[in-house]
Amino acid sequence: MRDAYHEELDSIGESLVEMARLVGSAVGRATTAMLDADLKLAESVIAADQKVDNLQHELEARAIALLARQQPVATDLRIVVTSLRMSADLERSGDLAQHVAKLARLRFPESAVPRDLHATILEMGQLAQRLMAKAAEVIITKDVDLALQLEQDDDEMDLLHRTLFQHLIDDRWKHGIETAVDVTLLGRYYERFADHAVSVAKRVVYLVTGEHADELQASDAPVEGA
Repeated sequence: MRDAYHEELDSIGESLVEMARLVGSAVGRATTAMLDADLKLAESVIAADQKVDNLQHELEARAIALLARQQPVATDLRIVVTSLRMSADLERSGDLAQHVAKLARLRFPESAVPRDLHATILEMGQLAQRLMAKAAEVIITKDVDLALQLEQDDDEMDLLHRTLFQHLIDDRWKHGIETAVDVTLLGRYYERFADHAVSVAKRVVYLVTGEHADELQASDAPVEGA
């Protein structure tokens, strides 16, 4: 009975990894669909989000059943509750990738992104995909140091987001209001996607240590004047 219980816990972890890999792939493909004005690829990303939603619903059902049957305590309870929160982060990440694809579909046969911003959006999409791949690795390895590193990696996304904003407020912007709105939304989608990847990593830190990532980093910081 106990073996079956731990197999179920392992299965929840495997579902989280699958979700992370799916949404990471989705944001990469959505970015390509956006920049290449590829309607077929955009549609496939939009349709594939249903699989992520289904995985989340299945994970929630299994987690709630475990809570009801086993009434876990201590570490096991932390695993179940934290997994539920991670699945919500990952489901939302899938929605954000889908938003990128829907914008690509809306502006087809044109690209919503002006040619002079293609490189920045491509970099944001690739970074979002790398961050989620690292989050998946953190779920598998439970590597606290790697998890904490993700927040530093996210600084790069924040910098790209600021770069994008600088283009929008530049007096030389010549692409009109509609395109400005599209680019603003895109920047927000990628920024939020990265935030969810960081959130997943932080939840793994809590799962492993019982401490929140911010508290752990604060305790490791050098004392001023020491």
